[in-house]
Amino acid sequence: MDSKVIYDVFYLLAAILFILGVKLMAHPRTARRGNMFGILGMTIAIVISIMKANEQLVSLQIFTLFVIGLCCIIGILFGAILATRVKMTEMPQLVAVFNGIGGLASVLVAGAALVVATDLSLDKNIATALSGFIGSITFIGSAVAAGKLQELKFFKKGFPLPTFLRHILNLALVCGCGWAGYSLLSASPDQAVLLYVAICGLGFILGYTLTAPIGGADMPVVIALLNSYSGIAASATGFVVGSNILIIAGSLVGASGIILTSLMCVAMNRSLLSVLFGGGKVGADVDADEVYATVKRTTAADVAMMADMAERVVIVPGYGMAVAQAQNAVSDMAAILEKRGVTVEYAIHPVAGRMPGHMNVLLAEADVDYEQLKELEEINPTFETVDLAIVLGANDVVNPEARKEGTVISGMPILDVDKAQQVVVIKRSLGPGYAGIPNPLFALDNASMLFGDGREAIQDIITALKEL
Repeated sequence: MDSKVIYDVFYLLAAILFILGVKLMAHPRTARRGNMFGILGMTIAIVISIMKANEQLVSLQIFTLFVIGLCCIIGILFGAILATRVKMTEMPQLVAVFNGIGGLASVLVAGAALVVATDLSLDKNIATALSGFIGSITFIGSAVAAGKLQELKFFKKGFPLPTFLRHILNLALVCGCGWAGYSLLSASPDQAVLLYVAICGLGFILGYTLTAPIGGADMPVVIALLNSYSGIAASATGFVVGSNILIIAGSLVGASGIILTSLMCVAMNRSLLSVLFGGGKVGADVDADEVYATVKRTTAADVAMMADMAERVVIVPGYGMAVAQAQNAVSDMAAILEKRGVTVEYAIHPVAGRMPGHMNVLLAEADVDYEQLKELEEINPTFETVDLAIVLGANDVVNPEARKEGTVISGMPILDVDKAQQVVVIKRSLGPGYAGIPNPLFALDNASMLFGDGREAIQDIITALKEL
């Protein structure tokens, strides 16, 4: 049988595994199996690609295998280090970095193909221009997003230009890339390389000017969109180098990223255009001291008594739970309450934490039954029947300011925690969430604050429960 046919069959198998992997990762119970399918598919794709390259570059077999093997070893090494050292709280930053690396890889591969090309066909030139443009935006945009999520000082600075001038600059950069891309279609080989460099250079600048003004609260949407960009860039690169598997894999990433971006925008009640071009909503300054004037403190012993007397307890996890790595302690507390006849549920906001599914993954690590996880639409109508809501490190997703006009989170769907009979908020301090505004929930008559580290606070509650 012709080797090309064999390669195509294995590429088809890899593509099927990618599709099955994406399908299985849509549900927490099958996500691990879906991840294994994706790993298997990628392994097959890499091995077949190496064999194909080895066959095509007969005169450079040893050198080619050495370089490819060395790159694979370096990639595996970095992957192993990241898998063992990156904390769950840093996963959104890691996703942003991966998006950026994918974009940069597309830029470099398409550029290398352009340098060694002997003939410049129209379709490949179009794909090359798109790969350089989208890939460069993805690389810098992802770097900025990662910097914002890591709360690095440089990326927390405001964008120096007014909104109108920023839009003019972005339009000029897009037009410049468009002109360079159009010129690339009919350029000589030497001119084509220079034009490609110009496209990438303008794309790098555009990646910064598009992402830098966007507020931290909108970063989950930006990460999902950049994920889509990286897939589209990879797909375009697949057309450049004639790789069907790269086209398929890139298309899957691009399509799933767009779908996720759309779901995120719906969850935040924001349009994609307002996120990308609005640069973050601006609300009136609020005096935090005035908002928190009536805040009441509580103790772990008091919370334990509330929970022990309750019939229904709802735990609302947030980024603070991830920072404190409190998910196992929460699971242990829930087990104690359930043995005493208390119904325990978890209210999951679509954008709790800093990326979609952040809380689901953490709670799955603690072996929390998926049936106990309740999405916003399901649990909100029932909060009035909740005896005790324990908010663990969540802030913006439970902020009643979202129901008012003129705030930075106006219109964003929130968990109606304030409607519960009693609310206990576990936080280190009264500091604001990512949106940067005070939360009136903390000062409501039915709410009280338990200050401290999330895991230590839950463990203190467990100790108090055992003493009752």
